[in-house]
Amino acid sequence: MKLLLKELTRLTTQHRTFYCYMLLSIWIFLLIAGMYRYMGNMERLGNPGSGFGIGTASSGLAPGAGGNDAASSAQRFAKYRERCAPLNQLTRLDDGGILEGWKLQGVLLVIRHGDRGAMSHVHANGINCGVPPDGDSLVNKYRSFLQNSSSSASGSNHLYWSKVGPFHGFPLLPATERGCPLGQLTYKGIAQLLHVGDIMHQIYAHPLGLLLKPNALKVGVDTTPHTLLNSDEVVVFTTRYRRTFQSALALLFALLPADKWLALNVRESHSMAFCFGDCSCGQSLVLRKRLMQLADRQLVKRSDVLAVMQWIGGTLIQHTANEGGVTNPFEVVDAMLTVLCHDAALPCRRRNGSRTASTLAHNPELVDVINIDQDEANVANLMPGGAAAAAELEQQQQLQEEDEAAASNGGCVEASQVDALMSFADELSLRTAQHIYYKRSGLLRAYGMIRHIVGYMLKMISGDRTKFVLYSGHDCTMQYLTAALGIISNRDGKTISYASRLAFEVYRSDAHTDYYFRVVYNGRDVTQQIDFCEGGKSLRVTRDSRGNKADLCPIENIIRFLHEDYFAPLNATNFKEACAAPVSQSAKANEF
Repeated sequence: MKLLLKELTRLTTQHRTFYCYMLLSIWIFLLIAGMYRYMGNMERLGNPGSGFGIGTASSGLAPGAGGNDAASSAQRFAKYRERCAPLNQLTRLDDGGILEGWKLQGVLLVIRHGDRGAMSHVHANGINCGVPPDGDSLVNKYRSFLQNSSSSASGSNHLYWSKVGPFHGFPLLPATERGCPLGQLTYKGIAQLLHVGDIMHQIYAHPLGLLLKPNALKVGVDTTPHTLLNSDEVVVFTTRYRRTFQSALALLFALLPADKWLALNVRESHSMAFCFGDCSCGQSLVLRKRLMQLADRQLVKRSDVLAVMQWIGGTLIQHTANEGGVTNPFEVVDAMLTVLCHDAALPCRRRNGSRTASTLAHNPELVDVINIDQDEANVANLMPGGAAAAAELEQQQQLQEEDEAAASNGGCVEASQVDALMSFADELSLRTAQHIYYKRSGLLRAYGMIRHIVGYMLKMISGDRTKFVLYSGHDCTMQYLTAALGIISNRDGKTISYASRLAFEVYRSDAHTDYYFRVVYNGRDVTQQIDFCEGGKSLRVTRDSRGNKADLCPIENIIRFLHEDYFAPLNATNFKEACAAPVSQSAKANEF
């Protein structure tokens, strides 16, 4: 026995290093295993849906499903939140104002309204659409000014526009500070436009002379607020929606002195396209319908996206039984942005929740979501004969089975499902923006607005008092305009962020009497993207003391484009002829 113990002791001493390596390896293995288990638990806590049996792996709602990586989810959401226009994204970049050797004659600014509630009734409990808890200095200043200078007829907290006209009685502020009212501007939207207005104030107020009070220096002249602003010095157009009206007033409050703001007159545009006298065009409706049909075909091919759309839509959107349920993927995207734009948790569905079967029909309530509306015809009309009915019946049976499983288990929307839906919407949006019909539709829709813009440019260079023109519109307003001019708004095709701005800056040379303009989209100089301004057609000048450059396009170029070349892509010579011409039926035009 003693001999055995002695032998074991000798072996232990000789192989001590080996045993140390073995113990260390086992300890490292256990440590790594514990860390993976801990990370898995944290992921499930961060995404509750994975614990209810409705995850992408078990339900087949999204392709390539597995576990969700928290870091990749955060990156996905950051990409989608860019279109929400967070305040730190609203900055001055290539905007002009003062160029050495040049005088700013005037500015025409086209904007999209700020953050709003969804266009559909959503389950928005706990979502805060207001400003941060510590407040926003510009919002506080604006609200204090309104409360001190105006009175409310009803005694409520939000004040009203008291001037005679189409906007008489319109509230100047959202009804609630934290709410996300249906299709209405939120307090976050007010903050966005105040910050955009502050940027415009820094850039344009001094060069345009908007801070001057010419009548105040004259003895014996009435200096009430209405005399401190020439009636046509600042011109404001907006559609008759509260969100565009409130956005315009918020921006102008930060741009102008208070007395000039009080003297403003707001004019109504009866069209989202700001087409004024050139609106009626049946051909633009035909082109839009063709684009919707192409989009419908893409959606029919993606059963995975249809299932995700139904799951997210049924969880987030409040539909009654007679509304037909979720029918439009862009309606779901719009509702999802209410969650993403306000850093809310992904929505969950309670047990015994219900979901409706899929049918593709146009939803007329989406008056501001112009991305890709669905056609009024059922998708079955895009498929041959009885195959359409069979496919629809099979799809409804499959969704009914999924509904029964969802009703018994409940669940939460997962990051991978959001990514599948948003990625499909972005892909479809990009394909649409690259299609020939999109360009042609933009030319027809934006003709009236471009004529209006050029008209005010001519007023500015002819010594007219007009210095600043504001068009407060919608995403479609800017889609039509950028499509007609060939401007690429962003990498996602035609997605227009909240509080986006498109500025036309008009300049006169100090050395001679030539007039030029430049176009700036969300702070980026996009003049070179316009066909009649690209390359040698523009003048490259120094923008600031650091040597940054700016491109100036001769005003005669846009005048010539409007009068001679505008309708060439439509094989027509004027608006009436272009609206009557038949749409080409080439094979390329019938596919994305």
